Amino acid sequence: MSLQDKNKETLYDHAGGWDAIYKHVEIFYRSCLADPILQPLFGHEEQPGHVEKFTAFTAETFGGPNRFTKEMGGFMHLIAVHRGFKITEEQRQRFVDLYMEAADKAGLPADKPFRDALRSHVDFGSHVAKQNSNANADSELHPLREVPKWDWYPDDKQ
Repeated sequence: MSLQDKNKETLYDHAGGWDAIYKHVEIFYRSCLADPILQPLFGHEEQPGHVEKFTAFTAETFGGPNRFTKEMGGFMHLIAVHRGFKITEEQRQRFVDLYMEAADKAGLPADKPFRDALRSHVDFGSHVAKQNSNANADSELHPLREVPKWDWYPDDKQ
């Protein structure tokens, strides 16, 4: 695929749409539940609706439907649910590693531009979540207040 074609295709479509992203998130989420480093954040059992919400967030970020914003509380809900978790750097990095491993297991596209965008997305998001989870006051929150729109190149995000 040429660079010009990639500029026309969303990451959402390139990933395979809702079903492919859902599969990725489901594999990832199960790995978080089983991981001793992440269990303090995720617990041992699936929280109802978590896979659906994470899928909707990722889909929206990658140029898919905006269900997360319209139907699931949007970014302010995401900020609220992370507050107080006190995510550590070790947990943040493990989250990123498991996310990328799940992409392989789910069969998401392995081309370098897509994987670079995927890694950039999860790395950025995990830093935002870590900052928000450790904020003691609103002034310490990351300034992002809406679902970011990710594109093929990390510097192009809106």
